Order: sequence, then C-alpha cells, then structure tokens
Amino acid sequence: MEEAKELNLVGKVELRIALADSDAKLEAILNTYLPPLLLKLASEHVEVRNKVISVCQHVNTRIKAPSISLPVAALLKQYKGNVNPLIRHFDLLYIQQGLPRLSLSERLELLPPIIKGIHKNFEDSARHTSSLFNMLLKLLTSMTFPPRGSAEDLALRYTLGFVEMEGDAPFLASWIGKLILFTPNPTRKRLPGLTAEECDFLQLYDKKDTWLPAIAGGMNIVDTKVAAVRFLASGAFSDTERFLPALSAASDPNSRLSDIGDDMMKRVVSAVSLEDDLVLTQLFRLYLGTRGTDGSLPARANLQVKILALLCKSQQATSYTIENTQIVQEGLMSSNQADTVSFSVANQGLEASKLRTQIFAYINWLARVSDLANINLVAPKLVSQLRNYIESQGWPTCQEQTSGQRNGVSSLRSLGYETIGVLARSSAEVLLLDEDLDLLRWLFDSLAADSAGKDVSLSIEQALSSVLGAFGGDLSPGVTESLERLLLHNMQRQPGDGEGVGFSIIRSTRFTAVRFANRCLPFRNVKARWINVLALSSATNERRKIMDEGKKGLDPYWYRMLNPIKYGLMGDEALKQSRYRLPRLVDLLEQFFGEDSVWSGMRPPGSPLPLVDAYGTAVTFCCNVLYSECLSHAPLAINDEWDRHISMLIKNDETSRKTVRDRLHAMAKEHGTKSAPETLLRVAFNGMVATENMNAASCSASLLQLCSLSADVSVSGIVPSISLLHDSVLSNDKTVREASSRLFGILGSHSDCPQSKLQKNLKDFDDICRGWRDAVGFTYLQIHGAMLATACYLSRRAFRANTTILPDTEINVERTLEMSLEIQKDSQDKTLLDAATVCMTELSISGIITPGFLASKHSVTDLFESLAKSARKGNENAIKALGSFGMQSDEDLAEGTILRKILDALFELHEVREPTVQFGVGEALSCIAVGWESKALVAVVDVDTRPPATPQRSISLPWILDRILEDCKTTKPALRQASIIWLLCLVEFCSHLPTFQGRLRECQIAFKGFLADRETLNQETASRGLSLVYEKGDRELKDDLVRDLVSSFTGSTVDMSGSISAETQLFEPGALPTGDGSITTYRDIMSLAAEVGNPSLVYKFMSLAANNAIWSSRAAFGRFGLSNILSDSSVDGYLARNQKLYPALFRYRFDPNTNVRNSMNEIWTALVSDPTATIDQHFDAIMGDLLKSILGKEWRQRQACCAAIADLVQSRPAAKYEKYIGEIWTLTFKVCDDIKESVRTAAMGLARVLVSILTRGLEAGDSSTRSAGAMLKHVLPFLLSPSGLESPAQDVQSFSLSAILQIIKKSDKAVLRPFVPDLVGRLILLLSSLEPEGIEYIRLRAEQYGVTGQQIDDARLSGVRASPMLEAIERCLDFLDEVSIQDLRRPLENAISTGLGLPSRVGGSRVLVSLSTRHNFIFRPHANHFLQLARKQVLDRNETISAAYSAACGYLARIASDGDILKLVKHCQKLYFDSDDERHRVVAGEIILSLSKYATDRFNALAAEILPFVFLAKQDSYERARIPFRDTWNETVGGSRTVLLYMPEIIQLAMQYLQSPRWSLKHTAAFTIAEAINSTGGEISDVIAQVIWPALDKALDGKTWEGKEKVLQAFVKFVRGDNTVTQNETSKARIQKIILRESKRKNAAYCKHALSCLAEYVELRDSIHLATEVCEVTAPIIEQLLAEPEAMDHDMKSGDLPSKTIKDDTLANAQAALLRSINPYGQTNQDLSAHLSRALALTTKTLSENGSRNVHNAIYEAEKSLFQKMEKASRAQDVSEAIAAVLVDFVKTLFKSRDQVEQTRIKAAEAAAALASSSNGRSEPVRTALIDWISSAKADERSVPVQQSLDRARRAIADV
Repeated sequence: MEEAKELNLVGKVELRIALADSDAKLEAILNTYLPPLLLKLASEHVEVRNKVISVCQHVNTRIKAPSISLPVAALLKQYKGNVNPLIRHFDLLYIQQGLPRLSLSERLELLPPIIKGIHKNFEDSARHTSSLFNMLLKLLTSMTFPPRGSAEDLALRYTLGFVEMEGDAPFLASWIGKLILFTPNPTRKRLPGLTAEECDFLQLYDKKDTWLPAIAGGMNIVDTKVAAVRFLASGAFSDTERFLPALSAASDPNSRLSDIGDDMMKRVVSAVSLEDDLVLTQLFRLYLGTRGTDGSLPARANLQVKILALLCKSQQATSYTIENTQIVQEGLMSSNQADTVSFSVANQGLEASKLRTQIFAYINWLARVSDLANINLVAPKLVSQLRNYIESQGWPTCQEQTSGQRNGVSSLRSLGYETIGVLARSSAEVLLLDEDLDLLRWLFDSLAADSAGKDVSLSIEQALSSVLGAFGGDLSPGVTESLERLLLHNMQRQPGDGEGVGFSIIRSTRFTAVRFANRCLPFRNVKARWINVLALSSATNERRKIMDEGKKGLDPYWYRMLNPIKYGLMGDEALKQSRYRLPRLVDLLEQFFGEDSVWSGMRPPGSPLPLVDAYGTAVTFCCNVLYSECLSHAPLAINDEWDRHISMLIKNDETSRKTVRDRLHAMAKEHGTKSAPETLLRVAFNGMVATENMNAASCSASLLQLCSLSADVSVSGIVPSISLLHDSVLSNDKTVREASSRLFGILGSHSDCPQSKLQKNLKDFDDICRGWRDAVGFTYLQIHGAMLATACYLSRRAFRANTTILPDTEINVERTLEMSLEIQKDSQDKTLLDAATVCMTELSISGIITPGFLASKHSVTDLFESLAKSARKGNENAIKALGSFGMQSDEDLAEGTILRKILDALFELHEVREPTVQFGVGEALSCIAVGWESKALVAVVDVDTRPPATPQRSISLPWILDRILEDCKTTKPALRQASIIWLLCLVEFCSHLPTFQGRLRECQIAFKGFLADRETLNQETASRGLSLVYEKGDRELKDDLVRDLVSSFTGSTVDMSGSISAETQLFEPGALPTGDGSITTYRDIMSLAAEVGNPSLVYKFMSLAANNAIWSSRAAFGRFGLSNILSDSSVDGYLARNQKLYPALFRYRFDPNTNVRNSMNEIWTALVSDPTATIDQHFDAIMGDLLKSILGKEWRQRQACCAAIADLVQSRPAAKYEKYIGEIWTLTFKVCDDIKESVRTAAMGLARVLVSILTRGLEAGDSSTRSAGAMLKHVLPFLLSPSGLESPAQDVQSFSLSAILQIIKKSDKAVLRPFVPDLVGRLILLLSSLEPEGIEYIRLRAEQYGVTGQQIDDARLSGVRASPMLEAIERCLDFLDEVSIQDLRRPLENAISTGLGLPSRVGGSRVLVSLSTRHNFIFRPHANHFLQLARKQVLDRNETISAAYSAACGYLARIASDGDILKLVKHCQKLYFDSDDERHRVVAGEIILSLSKYATDRFNALAAEILPFVFLAKQDSYERARIPFRDTWNETVGGSRTVLLYMPEIIQLAMQYLQSPRWSLKHTAAFTIAEAINSTGGEISDVIAQVIWPALDKALDGKTWEGKEKVLQAFVKFVRGDNTVTQNETSKARIQKIILRESKRKNAAYCKHALSCLAEYVELRDSIHLATEVCEVTAPIIEQLLAEPEAMDHDMKSGDLPSKTIKDDTLANAQAALLRSINPYGQTNQDLSAHLSRALALTTKTLSENGSRNVHNAIYEAEKSLFQKMEKASRAQDVSEAIAAVLVDFVKTLFKSRDQVEQTRIKAAEAAAALASSSNGRSEPVRTALIDWISSAKADERSVPVQQSLDRARRAIADV
C-alpha cells in the first residue's frame, strides 16, 4: 500500500509536469514540486526511486531552455538538511543548472546558505562539497566586497554565519589557500603544496572543463583566485585564519594576488604566534610537502623563501631538527641530485639563488638561537651538507662558470662558508673539538686554495673568525697537539707551493694561523709563541698586520686584551694559573733555541742566523720571562708597557734587582753552565754579533742587562768569544756601540778572559784612539766605541779588584785619562767630547781617578772647568761626570774646596730650562750627598762584586737639603722648577736614610707649596714628591697630607699655594693686558692699584689668582702616584672617615681640563675598588651635587656636570633616576643655551644620551617599554614646549627635532599614539625649518642665478619628499586609530591653514594624500571636511603648493561622498567661468586632472557631470589652462566618438557662454562647438544636428576674431553631413547666407580661410544661381588683390601687414571658389557661356599678373574640376560656338604655365587632359587649339612626368 501511494503521488507530479504547455507553467510546477519529488529518492521502495529518476530524466529534457528558473534556494536548503547521498546528488545537479539562471542579487543571496555548514558537508562527502565550493567561487567573482574596515565589512563574519558555525571560516580559508597554490595541469595529479586528493577536489574530480573559461560554466583561474583572495581579506575571516592563505598569496608571481597577500601579511603576522607548534607544523608541511605517491610536492621557491623568513623569527622552529635537516639537504641539492628524487627542486636561476640565500640565513638563525642539544643534533648534518654543496661546485678549485653564473655561485659559496663557521661555533664540541680537527683543517685548506675569488676568501676568513671562540677554553691535550701541528703547518705554507693532494696554494694563511695561536692556545703554550716569532719573520711582501699580530702574541697585556676574562666561567686566580700564565722558561728555550730549533743554542757564535728579523724579539721575550720567574714572589702588573716595566724595575729598583741577581746566582750554582741564564747569555751574544740594526741593539740590550745580574760562572761561557765584540764596539749604531763597550768591560775584566785576546783588542782600540786628531767621518764613531770600551774595561777591572789602579792597567788608565783631557780641551767634535766625558765618568765612579790622583799629574781645576762648561750646555754626561768626581772628593764644604765648587756648579745649572737636565743634576746631587748609598747608583756596578769605598759623608746631605728647601721658596721660576725637581730626586734616592727621615715633613710642606704652581711640570713633580713622602711617612703624616689634599680639592681655604712676594707670578703674560703690557706679578697688581687709587683692586686680583691656582692645583692630583695616597687613605685613613669626596670627585672626572680629568680618573680608579657599588651607594648624593652644580658660575663646572650626568644615567636602570628625569631635562635645555660654546656642546651631548636611553627603552619589550613610556610622558610634552621646539635657541630647536624623530622611529604605537595628533601638526609646521634661511630670497631672484623659480621649487619639493620629518610624520600616521584620528583633525587643519613656507604647505598636502590612501578606512568620515579645506589651498600663489593641493583633492575624492565631489567640480567650474584670473583656470584644470588620475572610479561614475566641462575647457586658447583638461580627456575617454554620448550636455554648456562678455570664454565655447562637430567623424545624425545647429549659428555671429576660421571649417563639415537641418530649405538659405557673409570679411588672415570654406561649400551645392553670388564676392577681392595689395589691410593689427603668402593664399582660394561655383547642370548655353567668360577674364588676368605657384596650382585644379563637371553635364549635347570660343581661350590659359615649376605644369597638363576627355573636346576649334598648344608645350618640355601628362592629353584628343 505504501509503495502504491508513493507511486501515485509521483505519478500525479509527472502528470502535472507533462500537462504544462508553456515554460512559465513548467517553471511554476517545478518551483512547487521539484524538491518534494527529489525527496522520494529516499524511499525504501526501488520502484518509487526508479519512477522518480524517470521523471527527472523527463524534467531534464524540458528545462534546457535557459529562461526556465529552478527552485535553487529550496534545493540548496534541502541539500543542507538531508544526508541521503542520492537526494544530495540530484539536488546538486539542479542547483548547478539553476544557479546561472538567477539574477545577480538572487545568486548572492545564496552565498550564506552555501557556506553554512560547509565543513560538515565535506566530512559527509568531499565530492559533493567540491561542487559547492566551486559554486561559491563563481559567486565570489560576481560579488563586490565592502571597503575594508567599514561597518559592512566588520559585520560580514556575522552575515555569513561564521560566528554560528565556527568550523566554516577555517575550512574556507584553508581551501582558498589551496586554491591559490592550485594550477590546472591535466598531466600532473599533485602539485607543489597540494596532494592528489586536494587537486581532485579543486578540479571537481577530473572534470576537465572546470577551469576552461571558453567553455560554458568554466572559470578563469586567475580571476577566481583574485576574487577568493579579496574575500579572504574581508572582515569575514580572522587574522589567524588568513595566515597561511595570505602567505601563499603573497608569494604568488601574479601581482594581482601578491599585492593583496602582502597587505594581509602585514596585518596578520603580528596576530599569529610563530612559537605555536601547530603553526610551525603547517609551515614545515607546506614547505617540504608530504611524501608518498599521493602526497603534496614541496612548495614553490617563492613560497619557500617566505616560509623561511617566518621561521627565522621562531625559536621553537629550531627544535624541529629532522625538518630543518631536510630543508637544508633539499635546498642545497645540485641539479644532478635533484633528478634522482620524485619532487622538483628549484636549483637554477634567480629563484634558486634567493632560496639558498634564505636557507643560509635560516641556518644562521638555527645556530644563534637553538639550544645546545638541538644544535648538536642538527649541526653535523647541516655542515656535511654545506660542505657537499661547496665541493659540488668544485673544491678547492671552483668550476668555470659564465659571468652571470659566477656572481651567483660566488655569493652562495661565500654564504656557505660563513654558515659553516656559524654552525661550527654553535656546536663546537661536536664539530670542532675532535682530535683530527677535520673541519678546521678543511677551512684552512679552503682559505689557502679556494679559487672562487676575493669575496669568497673573505667569507672563509669570516668563518674561521667565527670558530675562534670555540677554542677559547681549556682544550684537551690531543686537540691542543693537533691544533699546534695544524697552525705550524699553515705558517710554513707559501703561495705557489703544491700540497701533493691535488691542489696548489694561492694565498697565505699565516695571518689566520697567528690569530688562532693568539686566541685559541694559552699564553703558556710555547708552540703558539713560536708561531708569533715566525710571524715576525714574515716576508716583506706580506701584510704588516701579520707582524703586528705576532707582536701582540708575545705581549701578555695584548694577549689578555685579545682574550678577555669570561666572568662567571672561572675565577681570576684560576684564570691566572691557566690561560694567562707565562710560559715556562725551560720550555720556551727548548722551543726557540733547542737542538731541534733553527736557532739551536749550540750554534757557534758569529755564524749566520735564519729568521733574523725575529731573533731579537725572541731573545727579549725570553729574558722578560726569566725576570718574571725570578720575581714570582711579587707578580708584575700586566699593562701595555709590560716589557718596559720589567726593564725599568730591574734597572732602578734595588730590591727587585737583588732578587733577580740572587735567583740567577742560585740557578748558576744549581745547574752550572747548563742553566737557563747561561743559555740566554749565549743566544743573546750570538744574536748581537750575528745580526745588524734593531736586532743587534735588542740583543745587546738584553745581553747587557743579563750579564749585569748573572754570576761569573754563567758569564764564563761567552767570555772566550770576547774578540767577536770588536766589530760591535766599532759599530755605526750608538746603542750597539755603548752596550758592546760595557759588555767588553764586563767580559774583559772576567777572570776567565783570555789575556791574549783581551790585550789584542785593547791594543787595537788604543791604536784607533791615538788617531783622534786626524779622524774624519766614520772614524769618529770608531774612536768613540774604542774609548768607551777601554774605559769600561778599566772601571770593571777596578770594581772586580776593589782597588783603584792595578799595575797592569796603569798605563791604560794614564793614556785614557790624558786622551780624555786633551779631547775636552782641543776637540770640537760632539762624538769625541761625549766619549771623553763618559770615560771621565767611568774612571771616576770606579775610584780610579780622584782629586788627589789628578792633583799629582794634572790640573783638577782644568778638569772641573771643562766638565762644568759642558754641563752648562746641558750635557747630561758632563753632569754625571761632575757627580761621580764629587763622590770621590773629600767632605769639605768650605768655600773654594773642590766639593763646594762642584756643588755650586751643579746648583747654577738651574738656568738650563730642560727638565731632563735638572733630573740629571738631582741624581748627581744625591750621589755627592750619600755616595754609593744613593739609589741612583743601583745599576752602576754591573759585575759580580761589591762597589768600591768612597770618602765618608755626614754633613753633605743636610747641607744640600737645606739649600734646596730654601731655593724652593724663591720666586724665580727657573730656580723654583729646578729646586722642586732636585728635591724630588733627593726624596727618591736618599729618603731611605735615617738622616732624611726626620726631614720628610719639611719636604712635604715644600711639595704642597708647588701644587698650586702655574707650571704643570712643577705640579706634577710636587704630586710625585708627595706620593713618595706619603710612602715613607708614618700614619700621622699620611693623614695630615690627605686632609690637606682633600680640603684643597673640595674648595676649602687651606693654603697650598706657597708664599707671595713682589715677584711672584700670578697670571700668564698677556692674560690681563693693560695696553702697554700685562699684569703678571704681585708687584704689577700693587702698581696698578696705586695708579687708579683703588686699594681693593689688590684683593680682587688676588681672589682671581687664587681661583686660578685652585684649578691648577687640581690638575696635579692623581699624577705620578698621588692617587695611591688617597687609595691607601680610603682603606684605613682620613677618607675612610670622611666620604664627602665622592660626589665632587665623580664630577671632576669629567672636567674639561685634560689634566684634571686624567688626574681624577686615576684617583677614582685607585680610591674606588668597586665603582658600581660605590656609585649605587652614593647615587643620590652624586646626582644631587650634579643637579645643583650644573647651573654654577664656573663654566668648567657646568660642562663637567653635563658629561657626568650623561655617564651616570647611561649605566643605571631608569627606575634609579626616574624621579630626577624631569629636572634633568629642564636643566639640560637651560644649559643648551649657555653662553659658552663648549658647555652648549656638552649639554647637547647629555640631551642626546637621554634621548638614546629613551629610544632604547622604547625598542625593548615589556618592562623597558613601560618604563620608557612613563618617561615619554614627561619628555615629549617638554620637547614640544617652549623649552624645546619653540625655544629661541637654535641648537635646542634642532636637537628637539632630532630627538622627536628618533622617538617616533623607535616608539611602539601604543606608547606614542596619544601624542600623534599634536606631533603631526607640529612637524608639518616645522618642515620649513629644515630649509636654508635664504632659499626664499634666492627664489625671488632666481633669474639672477640662471634658473627659474619653478626649478627652485621643484628642488625644494624633492627635499620635502626625502625629508626625515616627512618619514616621521608617515610613521605617526601609521599609529592612528578611530579615536586618535578625531584628535588629529584640529591640529592638521591648523597646520594646513596656517603653515608658512613651501615645505610646510606641501607637507600638509602629503599628509592628506597619505591619509586618503594608506589610512582611508579611518579617515573616510573626515574626507569631506578636508576636501573642502584643500579646495581653499589650491588658490595659493605658489604654483607648486597649488599643484600639491590639487593632487590632494584628487586623492581625497577617492573616499569623499558623491555630493562633495560634485561640489568640487562645481567649484572648478566657478573658478573657470567666473574668475578673470587665468591662473584660476589652470588650477581648475589641475584639480580635474588629479580627480581623473587619482580617483578614476569616482570620476567615471560622475563622468556625465564632469566630461562636458572638460571637453569645453580643453578648447581654451590659454595653453596652460588647456593642457590639464586635454590630458584629462585623453586619459578618461576611449575615442573621439565618445563625444556623441555627451553632445547635448556639451552644446548646452557651450551655448551658455557664447554670449559671455569675456572674449576668452566666448571663443572657448565657439571652439567647443567646432570640436564637437569635428569629433563626430562626419556622420551627424538628425538629432545631433538639431542640437548643434542653433549653437553653430550663434557661434558664427559677429565680427572676426583669432581662430574663428576653425568654427567656419567645422561649419562646412556640418553642412557636408546629410541630415534634416542641412536639407531644410530655410536652413539652406541661412547656411548660404552665413558662408557668403563670412567670405566677405575684410580681415586678411581670416579671409583666406573663409574663401577656402566657400570653395568647399560650392562643391556641395548644385544651385545654378550660386555662381553669380560667388562671383560678386570673389571678383572684387581678386581685382583688389591684383590692383591694390594694401586694400586687404583692413582689420589687421598695427604693424602686422599681410604677408605675400597670405595674399597668394587669399587669391588662390578666391579663384578656386570662383571656378568651382560654375554649375553646368541645367543651364542654357548662353548663361553658361556668360559665367565662363567672367571666370575666364579674371583667371587670365590672375595668371598674367601673379606668378605664385600656389595661385596657379589652385586655378589649374579648379579648371580640371570645372571641365570634369562640364563633361558630365554636356555628354549628349553639342558644344555651342560661344562656349567653344571661351574654351579655346581657356586652353590658352593652361599653357601659360611654362615658366612655372614642374608640379604646376603637371596640373596644367592634367586640366588639359580633362578638357580633351570631355565632349567639349570634340569641338573642332577646341580640339585644334589643344593639339597645337600640346605640341608646342611638349617640344619645349624637358620634364618626363610633364611629357607623360601631355601625352595622356594627346591620346585623349585622339580618342574623342
């Protein structure tokens, strides 16, 4: 029963369908019954289902007509609500058929139902959903989306039901992304980024015509993608849903997609977390594809590049080790390898290069960001792949490439090396620190042999630099040994060497090897130090930096600079014991001078040395290491003068010297001749005698110092080689000569010295010295060396024997003494005098010669006077000799004694203004005062013995000290300076004696008196003296000294300036000029006060001098160890109890005076052990002092405060000084306007620091941004206040502007947004401030400089566009939102309205443009207002500004309402039609042009309102006004026929102004009508003709005016058109009247055009009476022109007489009109004869009297036309005799052209041919005349073309 019932129902429906006899009835039935019918497909009865299918087949045949609509909405609803697949199948069939038949609105209404639940439909049936998705895409191509950001756009997500069905939006976004990747390709089942199943889905499961637009129902893939991407960009989707599809779109090669994709990516990338594993998984899957036969292929290269750029921002991405390895492996795969896999790899071309570049960038990211575990997993594989990639290009020799390929390969090869370096550094334990050092060795080989070019070699060096740090820790013994071998191997490589492994060396790796040795191996490693030595022996063609690097490796200070302490890894003590420890001397000697070394210590002395350039440095380094080991109980400070410090310590410090001597003696006793000192002595001796120049000097200095400290047993090893010193003693080098002489004395006096060799050398030296009187040139140097060697031998022999003269040396002593005295007496050579003086010193110091000894044989007085004379010349050797001689004198200080004379002579040397001389005097005084107890003589005894005895001293020291202290009180500058230096020397060399200890307080007082001295040297000397006194004194003395120093420093009244006398100098000469001199001394002040009668002047000047003295005294603080005083006191002395010094000391560290600044920094360093903690502890006190002092009276104080605050705030968190920030800014800007330039500079520096801190905070994240934001709330209003941008100080203004620009550039939008409105307005107004002040002046006088004002304005405009301020404004605009745009309205309006100067005005227009284009969504509500505002600005007098705002109007029109755009157009029309100013017409054109260019869509929508005006205005006679309208028309109109669309509007607009009182408008309207006629193309419809005719009639009324001929020509063109107007009899009469009227005009320029038009007109008319009227018009003109040419001068401007061309053209046109007006049709012979006769008469006369070619040509052409018309009119008639007679005369006119040019003769012949061809030519008279004249003309004709024309005429006659 149920089955029968269902069949019955189906049958009824089938019957209804069958009975429907019309499409309308069928449509109604289907709308009602089709959905229910399809529901029966779910019946459980097969018969029912079959019956329904049968009915459907019938329906299918009936609905083929496209006019039948189907119930698509009901079917779609049924599809969504039913799960039966059969029902869904048939629903879809009819939906697909019915959808195209719906209207657009009906189709778009189906969009929400189609979308709703589509993700669930996909779960049910992917095949059915593909059809739904396809229909959706078709609807999207027809859909217009609302503007982004509008209310409609934001509501779209709700409208489409995405909120209700949450899965639909992600589903559609995903499939739109797949659609973007899809490209129809029948041959491929899967595509990049798409699986085979996804391709089938988009292809509708192999429906081949899906993407064939030429087939019905097919779609265009590109247009569909664009529509889908626009849908994706709408408000229907969230940013997270858009992410992957937007990424795919941005990488599409089609710009239509990529532009939208890029725009979306800018917005969505911040909304997606790249640390989300789901996002990363999708990115990796898209990049790599999915494996398998049906999996997706890897993405295209462009998309891969985009994905890698995103992965480079994700730290989580580094944990995907497998995927990362695969990316590198496939990205670097060669083309051959790529062919072996089942997916495509972009391995060639630009795309491959970009991809690989990005891959390298990603690898760098992995290396920098990955945690150690991940990078250790992936790095070995990546490095292996990178090496394979490089080697696949050819390694180390790169394969040959074309120039284009070479650049790309080279770039990628460079990146490959650099990336290997980064990876190796990040995973050093795995890749580098293996004992084989395979990777490092490969990099070194690459550097040595890679042939890819310089850029690649630089990248290899960078890679090697990257891995340096990996070797910075403690290396295993195996790695260390391998590294040593590798580096030594690379030090031996030379370019050109073959490696024996298939490649040769092309560049040196020595520099890199040295760098590795210095940074990777500890300082104690002797192999590394040997590498440094090898670097010093580099060839001359190698770079200097190799040697510099080698020197750094031999200096522990520079080694520490190259390898700084890594805090937190190890303590200082551990560090000193490991990496920085000096090498063991034994190991060092074995490496440098062992048996296997090239410098074997067993080498015979004097033999040649290899690597000679490095030998001296190596010896010196070994000696320094020896001394350091000897002094290991008190380690030496490592500084930049480490080697010099050691040398000075050994030379001057008695304790250190004794320690080293004892240690060397112990070593000699322990090891004998095999000790380290003995080895060093031997190698140093070899170096001195086997090398030259600097190496010899270095070796000799090292040898001498070592010999002076070594035991005799150690020295004995080189004593037998004393003869080798002979040449060194006689060397040209003074240093070598002097050192060799001392060495000769040391070795020659040794007990083991062979006497034969010694005596031989002494004899040779004596022989050389004897010839001193005859010496010349080089001989002087030899004598100098020989004398020194002899004297040194005698003195050392005396030292060793501890007696004055030995019997075997007596004769040598006598000869040396006598020779020295003779030389001092008789010689003038400085070298010999120097040798004699030194000899006297050596003999005196050793006690050989004494006053008693001399008195017996020589004159003591002569010797004394000779030495004193030399000393007064500043000879330091003479001063030493006096001191040595004084040591041997008895202690008798009475006047006239030799000791008193010596002392007086030394004291008199204060007049020598050389500090070095005074220090020499001080040493001499100390020697005389205490003898061998003076520490100045510590290094004099350089042999293994004690110094000899000298006369006892008891009263000399007090006497000398008393005199020096007294001299310190003098006012004589020279004596004061000398006295303080002498006192310093006494304290330094004698203060250890008990006698001197009791006098230290007196010395302290004396030194304090010099701290305020005006001489810097005196201050420094006093400072050094005080430090020495402090070291020697007790605690009470120390505290007193510190108290005085601090009181002076902090400005108390303690007197430290000493006593004042009349001659005391208080001011520098010239400091206080008086007109005839200057005030300098106290006496000058007293004299000046007496002269002016003002005693108070003395106190004023003294106050000024005291203030000056205080500043000078401060310069002395901290120099030469004074900081040690304060440092010691800060621990347990005065400063430990009084800490008020710190604020002042901190400030003075930044004093502008260099001496003060350096002093304070030394004090600070010594006083403060932990600067950070100290500053934190006293921060408020320091800041308070600085803020109080920054406005002090002293400029130095203000300047120092600025620098101090800058330093203080840079190193502290903002929270520390946040409470001071407002006050800091206020005071900073006050000081920026300081009267002193240096203070202003410092203040600007402080301001820059404050801005830098602020901008760094703005760039940082989270807490830093919040802190900076809080600071910005204080700073930015201040910068915008009258104290900032509006400050009268130019520097403050400039800085404020610069600061604001930096803040804008670095700020976050949330922080800066509240300030944006005010900022934009201010910056626009300030744009003009960037211009030079004189630019406006130059513009007004531009012609004087050879340029135009417009050119200058163009340059100014370019400057504005490139201005950083404009860039800042654009960034501010990017921060706007809906709220802040409201606040921007008033400041922007004010800036636009009140701005002065072109830059500001133009800047305002640029802001409007930017808002209209880049921020149109939030600016749209305000567009109308600013469009009205911009309309006012376009009338600016400056054309550049006007043009800028015209363009702004165009951009604003994009988002303005239609009503406001029409108001803008009306405004332009008003400017054009109502203003008398021509510029206003130009401005109107610029606005309209901008509207058409920048708002094309809006212009086209309102074209009917705008184009008629444009068409009229483009006819303007003023060219500048015409051009913009013409350009507008050309750009917006497709062709000339477009004018027909707007013809009524154009004519109506023109009619309004044909009667305008302004001639320019009247003429423009007339031109408009003419142009409208011309644009019709000659085909004028009746309707158009009815519109045009009244306007055309009116346009031709009135007198002539310039250009009216254009209207007349259009008039003729109008008449030519076949329409009801021109055929109307009334109109015909009016037309004829107009043409005849215009032809009668007297204006010569116009007349010729009127007659030309008349000639054209008569050709169009067949009236037989027109010839008479035309003759009446033309005959007078012809006769007048022939008789009186001046008769045509009417209506001409004064002085503008008609030219001959105008007259000829007028005559030619008149003749043409006359001849063409004759109409032979319908006329009697008599009338025709009469017309011809009149025409003949005028023609004959014209030809006779006017020889113009143009006239003749016109006549012959008109005659030809006449003869052709006569031939047609009289073909069946006989020619009357009267007409024949006239024609014979016409023949005669034809052959008057023989004197004309060829062209004219041809035209005459053609006219003759026309006459001959006509029936008129059958007349015998005419025929005869033609034959005769043709024959005659041909006989005389030489032109072939003319002859041919005549022949044609003859043949025509024959044919008649």
